Amino acid sequence: MTDYGIDIASHQGDRIDWPAVAGHNITYCSVKTTEGTTYTNPLAAAQVDGARRVGIAVGGYHYAHPGNVAGQVGYFAASLHARGLLAEGSMWPMLDMEEDGFGDPNDFIAEFVERFRAATGAPLLVYANQNWFTRLLRPHEWADDRVLLWVAQYNGDPGRPDYSHPRLALHQHTSSGNVHGFPKPVDRNATLPGWLRDAFILGTPPTPAPQQPAPAPAGWVPYVIAPGDTLSAIAARTGTTVAELAHRNGIPDPDLIHAGRVIQVPGTGGAGGGERYQIRPGDTLSAIAARWSTTVAAIAARNNIADPNRIYAGSWLTRP
Repeated sequence: MTDYGIDIASHQGDRIDWPAVAGHNITYCSVKTTEGTTYTNPLAAAQVDGARRVGIAVGGYHYAHPGNVAGQVGYFAASLHARGLLAEGSMWPMLDMEEDGFGDPNDFIAEFVERFRAATGAPLLVYANQNWFTRLLRPHEWADDRVLLWVAQYNGDPGRPDYSHPRLALHQHTSSGNVHGFPKPVDRNATLPGWLRDAFILGTPPTPAPQQPAPAPAGWVPYVIAPGDTLSAIAARTGTTVAELAHRNGIPDPDLIHAGRVIQVPGTGGAGGGERYQIRPGDTLSAIAARWSTTVAAIAARNNIADPNRIYAGSWLTRP
């Protein structure tokens, strides 16, 4: 089952036919309340009240700017309190990460999560586009059981983005969706398989992530599915079968895999051999070699890198 929702800001206006919205199978709505430390959505109160009146679970979101985490947390929390958006039955608050200038945004997010939790006691959704999640963000550093992820990728396949993470619950699949009650296009969202709306509603019991496959047997190693990969190609490269890969990794449809998902494959070489890694901004081959307990020459040879001093963020490496 998939639960559908929307997210809106001031440009959607306040002339919204909310009964028509609810009648279009929209069950949750995240409303922009604040941005930075100075902007408040002037229509937030009307938008929140309108959604509530028709039984749509509504939450607030904050559009983050670089710097002054404490100030932004306080500003956002005050806005949520003022509109009753920390009350039971509300959608989880959301941190919107898309502004330029953060450098490494993970430090900002980690501090925001900690300060927001201390200020409100509430869990948090963290939103970013697929490019951020695959190239910049490291959710394992800050996404515990009170943080859920929300990815934007306009791929025309609601609830099936080309990114995978155990805490990923929501997919913004279009910015030009047609929803009854809105005169203009609107952002549309869908839950991922295994997740329901109740997972991000305040006051409901915590929902565990969908069950992950059992640990792989000895000799198997992690592999991050790259864009363009197929399970048959991965099986051929790693000396196994599509059926075995699907069985070991709990993949119900071998023809449908998503870039960014971590699966287990037979190892090739020493411990960790065959693991795939996507180069991040600021990475160097020497630093990666140190983390992998190998040499720059070995990585360069395995990946056909002519100049070890020239690597590019977003490219993929195979561990020797």
